[in-house]
Amino acid sequence: MGEHETAATALQRTPLFERHQALGARLVEFGGWEMPVQYSGIIEEHRAVRERAGLFDVSHMGEFRITGSGALAFLQSLVPNDVSKLAINQALYTQLCLPTGGTVDDLLIYHLGTDDYMAVVNAGTMPKDWAWFTEHAAAHADVTLRNDSATTGLIALQGPAAQRILQPLTTTDLHTIAYYHCQPGTVSGIECLISRTGYTGEDGFELYCSAGQVGALWDALLAAGRPEGLLPAGLGARDTLRLEAGYCLYGHELTEDITPLEAGLGWSVKLNKESDFIGRQALLDEKQHGLKRKLVGIVLRDRGIPRAGYAIMREGERIGEVTSGTMCPTLEQAVALGYVPPDAAAPGTQLAIEIRGKPVAAEVVTLPFYKRAK
Repeated sequence: MGEHETAATALQRTPLFERHQALGARLVEFGGWEMPVQYSGIIEEHRAVRERAGLFDVSHMGEFRITGSGALAFLQSLVPNDVSKLAINQALYTQLCLPTGGTVDDLLIYHLGTDDYMAVVNAGTMPKDWAWFTEHAAAHADVTLRNDSATTGLIALQGPAAQRILQPLTTTDLHTIAYYHCQPGTVSGIECLISRTGYTGEDGFELYCSAGQVGALWDALLAAGRPEGLLPAGLGARDTLRLEAGYCLYGHELTEDITPLEAGLGWSVKLNKESDFIGRQALLDEKQHGLKRKLVGIVLRDRGIPRAGYAIMREGERIGEVTSGTMCPTLEQAVALGYVPPDAAAPGTQLAIEIRGKPVAAEVVTLPFYKRAK
């Protein structure tokens, strides 16, 4: 067995792995998982999601169940957003912060019932997040934690045709599920949590079910979507779609050295909620003294494609670096996200990005780059 094969066997695989192979997907390593980066092609898959629909395997994400009479107080102490505001069957976006304010991970929290919550975390950070949850739960005797990551399958159906494709497969009235809300229901005879969330900037649904049934669910959705022009979509399109929508990717726009305030996520940080939380003092100080850097959207005004790590320049001086960059299929424009000092963050600011040793003219623009018509 060659070196490459040994490395590949160490990677984790979702229950849909064989289906990705059968569909001719190009598989790559991502956060310790062997995942499809593309099937028919990134641009084709991206456009399918923007114009019709795309189907993503996101079963690699982590799911933690938090139950017990102390569940709310525990979560409130862990995250900057206000979990107490959630109605049952509602979700919110938030972060886990270090005492320094830096970001351990970003996540979704679902309120599923009385004293019953689910946290959905990133795949590559799942072990670190689970350790963080368990360490801090030790102080809460009335909290039970369960790591459901290995037993949970997750599929994202995204795009303007998503509801039209999904509705015939379920008796749940999808019209009644608002954005960032969910509803238990059966889809094609499979018990699911139907959630109106996503990471593409389009309308769509994320369907949680048991890992053992996610294959049948994937097949049913692919078949139902075929007449609508649905395509299976990989990590490549997932990245270009989220970048156009201005969404952060953990490990790029968010890290243990970057705070949610620097990342422009102040709307999800409730500094005056009643409960104290890890990192609150650091974030309060940061807000009071002003940010040292800000995440901005940048559009290239000349030819070139910006990539993570490239220098952002102003008048010949390096002032920051690109965290994510690509050629946006929808906008047919090269764009980047990156951190710059606050005095260089205003839309219209003229900058340059160093590509292969040459400065390429660029400009700060208002995020998101792409916003769907309501």
